[in-house]
Amino acid sequence: MHDDSLAPFLAHIRNCQTATLPGPRREVLAGNASFGLADPRLFEALTVLGYADGQVFRLPDGAALQPLGEALAAQGLYRPHNELFDVFDKSGIVIGRIDRGALPLLGCTAAGVHLNGLVEKPEGVFLWMGHRAQNKRLDPGKLDHLAAGGICTGLSPLEALIKEAGEEAAIPPELAAQAQPVATLRYAMARPEGLRQDTLFCYDLILPQNFVPQPVDGEVAFFELMPIETVFQILRDTNDIKFNVNLVLIDLFMRRGLFTAEETACLRQALESA
Repeated sequence: MHDDSLAPFLAHIRNCQTATLPGPRREVLAGNASFGLADPRLFEALTVLGYADGQVFRLPDGAALQPLGEALAAQGLYRPHNELFDVFDKSGIVIGRIDRGALPLLGCTAAGVHLNGLVEKPEGVFLWMGHRAQNKRLDPGKLDHLAAGGICTGLSPLEALIKEAGEEAAIPPELAAQAQPVATLRYAMARPEGLRQDTLFCYDLILPQNFVPQPVDGEVAFFELMPIETVFQILRDTNDIKFNVNLVLIDLFMRRGLFTAEETACLRQALESA
């Protein structure tokens, strides 16, 4: 049991666990390797392309993924990001790659990195938070991590983190490389763009007090240094933080002792039930 004080935190966790699987989606395979769940919006296109196989869709092999992504984009079924991501089968083996924008429509698992940028001062712990640009496709204007992003083809989580930290916040590679892995979170969420089956590799980085991040690539409008208690209150009382950032922050709050042991056990169970 938990008291009502945990209700908003549990609501944020449930908000990222909205997908019923498989629901109306159909399994997609490359050869005999299952890698996704196709959104009903793709059924006609996949059938016309010759991939219907009974109640599933079957590509000849993983090499067919990239041209499939290009064909679906040409039909206007999604807006391409022009950024290739690895596609994994259910065993976690990379079987091919496809444009990042196609992942939710095909219900593929995707991986990303999130960086908690922490500053420890005598008066307490502070967090660098980014204000997302108003032209972002997802959650424009909302609060975000100091750096976060998907893991492109060929990069390890730490390499992706160093890349994103430099591109988004002008964090030097040698400083970003000091980030410590702290959690791996998963969720399955129904979104307008499709099914997000995401794995988040979470890192903490203790930053020098005199370091000030700078927006570089336009994804963040500006950064703001906030007491961790202020971020806690914003998460508890509003929906002003990007949906999946809430999960990473809840994990941080637990590790930093902002919840009791009983509250932490309840929240940890909710996070791991995805």
